[in-house]
Amino acid sequence: MLSMRPDCESCGKDLPADQSGAYICSFECTFCDDCNVATHQGTCPNCGGELVPRPTRSAELLKKFPASTERKYKG
Repeated sequence: MLSMRPDCESCGKDLPADQSGAYICSFECTFCDDCNVATHQGTCPNCGGELVPRPTRSAELLKKFPASTERKYKG
């Protein structure tokens, strides 16, 4: 199960698990659409893996399987 990290590692933007706009690599490094397009261009800066759209999780499933609250942005 994906941890659904709550923020962009590059800019700190909130990325709710029930909304689109997040990109992840196979290690679940997480970035917003803006940072992916403008800076990373589809490649994870941490591992070099491909960044792909993160699936969303419905509100109903978030109640049973909550998203991570651990923020990765170091700002």
